[in-house]
Amino acid sequence: MVITKNFLVTRDLDLLAKLASHGAAKVAISLTTLDRSLQRVMEPRTSSPARRLDAIEKLSQAGVPVAVFLAPLIPGLNDHEIPSILEAAADRGATEASCVPLRLPYGVKDIFLDWLERHVPDRKEKIVNRILAMRGGRLNDPNLVSRMKGRGPMAEQVMQLFHVARRKAGLDGPAVELSTAAFRRPGDVIQLTLGV
Repeated sequence: MVITKNFLVTRDLDLLAKLASHGAAKVAISLTTLDRSLQRVMEPRTSSPARRLDAIEKLSQAGVPVAVFLAPLIPGLNDHEIPSILEAAADRGATEASCVPLRLPYGVKDIFLDWLERHVPDRKEKIVNRILAMRGGRLNDPNLVSRMKGRGPMAEQVMQLFHVARRKAGLDGPAVELSTAAFRRPGDVIQLTLGV
């Protein structure tokens, strides 16, 4: 599976389509906002939301399964866009969706807090408080299971919105399973082993 924020993935459309015909390729397009001005400051040097939707459409039309990936989902900043993002992605051919709420490990938290101060100072306190509410009073949750979804009432509310919107957009079916059945080792390659 390829996960990307860029339209450039369509450069390999012929290869991805061939792999997909064998059940061996899927692309997840990360789409965190439909607001071009927010995207420019949140994810500079990545494709615009419109171009990402174009990539979903091109890949889908070529027979490549496409998922839409809302990550990072930032409560108080882009969570209100969940329904419109999923609807737009489904309209362009996405077949599944997932999301991961923002977590701020180690030095990332300082970078993000500075980013909030520079770009959305009026919403900084609200965003930080919602992240804390989704992460058990911390900005990061190191627990392998809960860090991908958050915990507590705020996390439940955001994830419920995501699940309802995903179902409404028709993106709640089973995930496309990838297969390695068509892969073959070249006949004359010798597998090396390490001696103990």
